[in-house]
Amino acid sequence: MTTHLTEQPQKTRLKWVDIGINLTNRRYAKDRQQVIDRAQKNGVDKLIITGTSVSESEQALALAQSRPGILFATAGCHPHDAKSLDNEGMAKLERLAKQPAVVAIGECGLDFNRNFSPPTKQIEAFEKQLELAIALQKPLFLHERDAFDTQFSILKQYREQIGDAVIHCFTSDKHKLAKYLDLNLYIGVTGWICDERRGQDLYQAVAFIPDDRLMLETDGPYLTPRNLSPKPTDNRNEPQYLPHIAQTVANARNQSLQHLSDISYTNSCRFFNLS
Repeated sequence: MTTHLTEQPQKTRLKWVDIGINLTNRRYAKDRQQVIDRAQKNGVDKLIITGTSVSESEQALALAQSRPGILFATAGCHPHDAKSLDNEGMAKLERLAKQPAVVAIGECGLDFNRNFSPPTKQIEAFEKQLELAIALQKPLFLHERDAFDTQFSILKQYREQIGDAVIHCFTSDKHKLAKYLDLNLYIGVTGWICDERRGQDLYQAVAFIPDDRLMLETDGPYLTPRNLSPKPTDNRNEPQYLPHIAQTVANARNQSLQHLSDISYTNSCRFFNLS
């Protein structure tokens, strides 16, 4: 008698995109390639390297070009550096943004927390980058801290012209989330949600993000998940921890990790036009 074995279904491999990683940061200088390799081993297939100034955007592009199909970059000027963004800098950002490996304009927006650049300069730099995104038809990678009302007003004014945009590292509550969703923006969630001290508003709000508007990021080397065990001795965040962040998000949304992987990966690839 022949015994027929029932073939067990293959478990689908979980895949992730880290949509915001500051991989040019000097804290990765000694082991940058190993950081990328560890990310790959943990299912983080694609990494978007954040450009925060003209020089950082140049470095982000060069790094992205070293591992095509895995690394991508943004080109932009963080509000902290807005005071130094002149016409020459904008021309350089435009040239960078036209490169295929650059998949979004940013990190740009407003940050009135410390005002390293005067608010007027931040608004000027932000609007110039919005106009660049419109001209090149590139999505926007947005930053906002303690500047919600002003930033929301500007985005609402430009909303008919700009394409897709993601609020990177969203950390706020259901009220502000609803306002951003009214503008049909995507929402990026980081390890902030893993902090039981200050992440409770986000933990409660994340369940209200529609499946087709959610993306995940580490924002490394910052925002190391507080509930990570064991914690890295240098407290440095890196993309290999994205699945850990994802599990916390999945718990908050009462969804399976597989479902979260599917939707966040699909959203990220669609948003950034990744192959």
